[in-house]
Amino acid sequence: MTNRDCRMVGCAACGATNRVPAAKAEADAKCGRCGIALLSGEPGVLTSANFTALAERSDIPVLVDFWAPWCGPCRQMAPAFSAAAGQLKPALRLAKLNTEAEQGLAARFGIRSIPTLMILHKGREIARQSGAMPTTAIVAWAQQALSHRGFTSL
Repeated sequence: MTNRDCRMVGCAACGATNRVPAAKAEADAKCGRCGIALLSGEPGVLTSANFTALAERSDIPVLVDFWAPWCGPCRQMAPAFSAAAGQLKPALRLAKLNTEAEQGLAARFGIRSIPTLMILHKGREIARQSGAMPTTAIVAWAQQALSHRGFTSL
């Protein structure tokens, strides 16, 4: 198997970066270090400890929900964001970043209002949207943003 046949996929649980055969990426590959499913269809928790693996080294773009526990619209959008994770898997991973707990990452990306959704690929922002959205709008926005940037795996 060549490197072209593999995708690098980060683990939200332990922060390891895993080389996963492209054919297996859709079939819930497991982390080689901790054994947790890499693409569970549920949003992961993005922290400074796992940011490099999930958002910088991973070949799979990540849709980040910048939120805070005290934010009403953030809490209201949480079920819609979770539902979108299953619909966007495996082409896109979803992760939540608590801006109160991870102020450095929120500042790095200039988050000024929450909820803010951002698609990152290899650590770079490729799309941003502020404000709460229903599941269908999250999915449509993400698909459009990725297709305009040449991602064809959706």
